[in-house]
Amino acid sequence: MREIVVFSGSAHTELAEQICKDLGVPLSPVEIHRFSNDCLQVQLQANCRQRDVYIVQPLVPPTQDHLMELLLMIDAARGASAQQITAVIPHYAYARSDKKDASRISIGGRLVADMLTTAGANRVLTMSLHAPQVHGFFSVPVDHLTAIGILADHFRGRDLSDTVVVSPDLGNAKTATQFARLLGLPVAAGSKQRLADDRVVIDTIVGDVAGKRAIVLDDEIATGGSIIELLDRLKDRGCTSAAVACTHGLFAGPAVERLRSHPSITEVISTDTVPRPTGFPDLQVTSVAGLFAEAIKRIHDGESVSSLFDGVDPTHAPPQPKLPF
Repeated sequence: MREIVVFSGSAHTELAEQICKDLGVPLSPVEIHRFSNDCLQVQLQANCRQRDVYIVQPLVPPTQDHLMELLLMIDAARGASAQQITAVIPHYAYARSDKKDASRISIGGRLVADMLTTAGANRVLTMSLHAPQVHGFFSVPVDHLTAIGILADHFRGRDLSDTVVVSPDLGNAKTATQFARLLGLPVAAGSKQRLADDRVVIDTIVGDVAGKRAIVLDDEIATGGSIIELLDRLKDRGCTSAAVACTHGLFAGPAVERLRSHPSITEVISTDTVPRPTGFPDLQVTSVAGLFAEAIKRIHDGESVSSLFDGVDPTHAPPQPKLPF
């Protein structure tokens, strides 16, 4: 059996260290150097020859620097004769650039996928892509994990009477519906129109929220504009309070202040796919390191990764039995 070697860029070493702890392997060192002309150079400080190499690097701000680090580490591993190179990208930032919705723009999600493959990645391991079609942008195998089971565990054992799961938009309603099923709750969704990167309008709420507490579920929170708009509309519809849960808690710009100061929010829960933001001590973080470690172990051993989500989310789980015609 090939030996596992795990490296990490500078984006989120804490997550990489926890993944290695759960795997029972050391985190191998990397030397990253920035020249006076602003060019980056990386050197992998462990033997990669005929090894199964995993490089952990979420694409978080400064996103372009971290993307370039990842590409250089993949290229270095390929040049060092690694047997297989897996890019472990807990947060794939360019998944939001998934379509050509205006003239003369780049589909960045596809471009970054091509760059990773060109650099030498044989496989990608990621979590909660913003748009499922991004999975198809890659010409190499992609193992797409979901955190909704872990987030649902956070709420289990509580009194969830008069509670409803709410999606900020109709596009995320399918995931919110599966999350609601895990908790035995009804689901509602906002009808959202995005005016700019940090400006949205939610003109209606689909579903019954009057007199209920909400669990707002989103895949990613950046500036928090969508969440605040949704909470205001929920309050107008008689919703009493809301817990906010997401997979990727970027909390950029005014997000922390917006979420901490909103009177409807009782708690905010995120996973550790990205580093914890500063100035947000009330944020509750649940770890996905164990899930990534188990996925890496299964990839290495040639076992099923999708069976991790049997009973959690059919999108990520093995095919379900079909009804007879």
